[in-house]
Amino acid sequence: MVLGIDFGTDSCRALVIDAAGGEEAASSCAGYSRWARGLYCDRAESRFRQHPQDYLEALESCVREAVRKAGSAARKIRGIGIDTTGSTPCAVDREGNPLSLRREFAENPAAMFVLWKDHTSAAESDRINRTAAAWKGADYLLYNGGVHSPEWFWSKIMRVLSEDENVAREAFSFLEHCEWMSALLTGNRNVRRIKRCRCSMSLRALWHPEFGGYPPAEFFRAADPRLPRILETMGNETWPADTTAGFLCGEWADRLALPSGIPVTVGAMDAHTGGTGGGVRPGWMVMVAGTSTCDLLVTPAADGLSRPVRGICGQAEGAVVPGMTGYEAGQSAFGDVYAWLRDLLCWPLENILPGMEDTDPSVREKLASALPRLVIPALEKAAEAVDPAASGLVALDWLNGRRTPDADLLARGAITGLTLGSGAPRVYRAFADATAFGLRAIVERFREEGLPLDGIFAVGGVARKSPLVMQIAADVLDMPIHVRAGGESVARGSAIHAAVSAGLYTDVPAAQRNMCSPVEKIYTPRPERVLAYNRLYGQYRKSGDYYGNS
Repeated sequence: MVLGIDFGTDSCRALVIDAAGGEEAASSCAGYSRWARGLYCDRAESRFRQHPQDYLEALESCVREAVRKAGSAARKIRGIGIDTTGSTPCAVDREGNPLSLRREFAENPAAMFVLWKDHTSAAESDRINRTAAAWKGADYLLYNGGVHSPEWFWSKIMRVLSEDENVAREAFSFLEHCEWMSALLTGNRNVRRIKRCRCSMSLRALWHPEFGGYPPAEFFRAADPRLPRILETMGNETWPADTTAGFLCGEWADRLALPSGIPVTVGAMDAHTGGTGGGVRPGWMVMVAGTSTCDLLVTPAADGLSRPVRGICGQAEGAVVPGMTGYEAGQSAFGDVYAWLRDLLCWPLENILPGMEDTDPSVREKLASALPRLVIPALEKAAEAVDPAASGLVALDWLNGRRTPDADLLARGAITGLTLGSGAPRVYRAFADATAFGLRAIVERFREEGLPLDGIFAVGGVARKSPLVMQIAADVLDMPIHVRAGGESVARGSAIHAAVSAGLYTDVPAAQRNMCSPVEKIYTPRPERVLAYNRLYGQYRKSGDYYGNS
């Protein structure tokens, strides 16, 4: 048995599975209470911060529940794997404690984890990009698509250091969420000894073996004189996700109702473990479809290490599967696009319904609770009947900026062709088409750059919950989409890493062959829709050219 722990955007999930055959023994999920109340966030400013106490509470709750459900099988757990969102860094002290766990910083967003989709560091990102463009030496953005995004590590650190002088003074270093979790569970209280994860540091923090590690201090000093101090605390080595970070310490063994001494992996980013759990292998891309998407490819390291791919998030050996070069692209908003439309339509429930005193309170409560859950399924059903070629609507999916190809986090979404007859189902359909067009742009970029792409696996909440979105994607790509069974492919990927770390398998591909869940559904392209979408995709690209350059 192995345990995979997945910290997503909204919740933490724990999965106990049999390493021999991949059968699930138990799973559990716990949400982040402060995040659910919208604390420390400002959507209008693209500020998204999470309190570490949310992570601690959710971790303890969901793991203890999964252990309880697993019963006697939990006593056979031989390894623990961890993944989190990323880049989601936080200012920490010398012992690796997030500053927001101190009383004086407990309500200070600058001392909290800066969530992956926080885009407040656009100016800082631009400064790094201008520094790289003017640098008289190696191109340190070569393997990150030519751009250091506001979603990435160093731009977020620069933002935090500028937001609050007290936080800047007290910050000894910054840790990614995944690195903090592995250090916490293993009792590592020395920042300099914490193993930094390969996937995050290579694709988010400019580490690359061709450069001998990170760019030099002089490069970072040119971007921000405060950065070399942080760089000095990080070492110059990174580790793949199947590496053992340490062993479960006594304190957390008690808190999680597990025996101490279980190997714990180096933390990894959730999208990358989703690629592992989804069965990524040479020629087969894994689309991890959640609030955003990450699209992952791998090639044998000898084939891909020195071939930079334009306009993607990044690439490095061991970034997804140890021993292979991993490539990542993705969309900054996917499920979030549909959540935005749901929230837009549900505005009266929060702003008008509570004031309707002539309505029975129990009725108001029932409507406020039930309707948000029913909006998307109802829209999906109605949108299925919409002929996209006849709707007249073309949307851009950049509601949270464009991650790839060619990152521009200041890009904005749009919808054209609206008339008085453009009802909610047509708008929903237009955005479903747009998210598929965004995926097609990524696939085309991979192919233009010469990477083999023969098939697609899809995992994640949207992949399993939205048949319409997956069918549209198949039609737009003119490729079958293979959806994996089970709702915890990301946690399963962490469990696969745990099995390798514990010595139950020699490497990740061997573990994948036995531990990945089967394909539960294949969406095949419909020829008549393929032709229609080819025409609409051209309109999408023209719209993107206009709005992306305006």
